Amino acid sequence: MIVPSTFAATRRDGLTRLAEFLPHAGSAYASGRNMDHGPDHPGAVSRLSPYVRHRLVTERDIVAGVMARHHSDAAEKFLQEVFWRTYWKGWLEMRPAVWSRFVEERDRQRDTFGDTAALTAAENGTTGIDGFDDWARELVETGYLHNHARMWFASIWIFTLRLPWALGADFFLRHLVDADAASNTLSWRWVAGLQTVGKTYLATADNITRFTNGRFKPKGLAKEAIALTEPAIEAAAPLPELLPYDAETPALLLITHEDLNPETVFPTSCALKAATLLADPDLLWGDAARRFAKAAATDTASRVASQYKCKADILEKLDVDALAAAARAARVKTIVTATAPVGPVADALARLGPALAEQGLHLRQVRRAWDSQFWPFANKGYFAFKERLPAILANGRLP
Repeated sequence: MIVPSTFAATRRDGLTRLAEFLPHAGSAYASGRNMDHGPDHPGAVSRLSPYVRHRLVTERDIVAGVMARHHSDAAEKFLQEVFWRTYWKGWLEMRPAVWSRFVEERDRQRDTFGDTAALTAAENGTTGIDGFDDWARELVETGYLHNHARMWFASIWIFTLRLPWALGADFFLRHLVDADAASNTLSWRWVAGLQTVGKTYLATADNITRFTNGRFKPKGLAKEAIALTEPAIEAAAPLPELLPYDAETPALLLITHEDLNPETVFPTSCALKAATLLADPDLLWGDAARRFAKAAATDTASRVASQYKCKADILEKLDVDALAAAARAARVKTIVTATAPVGPVADALARLGPALAEQGLHLRQVRRAWDSQFWPFANKGYFAFKERLPAILANGRLP
């Protein structure tokens, strides 16, 4: 029986999980991080991903907590996992066409892929492949998979079952509680040999048996992983310039599920007159993520109302007229929000700005200091990005 994963969608719960994990972020994590003991045995991993994905807990929260308890060398493996997330975000931010390409490929494969029986068997966990079928069911029932299991699953999907990678990435997006455009898309591309051109990840029976402590012993897996190919992608472009926001300008705070911690973006000294939290389910992919984001919206609205001493409403559908009405009720002409990374919310904000301008309102996006610091370093490969980190961590001044 699969035990559903429980993630209470509050910042308090996320910080509690972080505090409980911190003592184990060093050698315990490094030695045990690849072991997948099953859904009822979390093992060495933190299971903080749903909180970080929506920034109920921020990357800075985690890194600062780890650095306060461990030397960076001792906690290197865990810190690298946090910075991989930052790297993926920055990498995609400077190459948004890769996300558009994925969406187009997914939609095309949905319409044209002929072997629907094989696709259905993979998604339902009825392929007969030990481990793979269990992970398919675990994902659907709990909304979560161990990171190592995600890699095995993607490799088997692509190289053993020979199913389109974009449909596999979409399967994850539709069921993961931590579904994220950058981390999910680029990780699937990496397994397939597209992200680091020619470098693939091959799931083997020996590796799976070893790191599941003998729970699974799959047979018939692919013996080689020949990299997929694609047309060349464009070089990294500079991060988009954002229009300035003057913190003394009276404004309506717009919060999206991409950043549910506005307290660490906008100081209480900002002239925020009211807040609207956008909780539109159409901007997320699957039920697990939608349930988490909906519950988190309630928690965030309560925190924001207390922090900024203002009214905080929840808007369940992106509606220009409703936002304009909220701005007029607050007697402001500026709506300010934390920048959303590449994905559906960023697309929605890109459409929202001009529509609000037609009603005499100004939408201003503010990029987190963390993102402004680290994203520009993602213009090349991860190891070039990684080389920048020791100097930043050594001075203890996290953005």
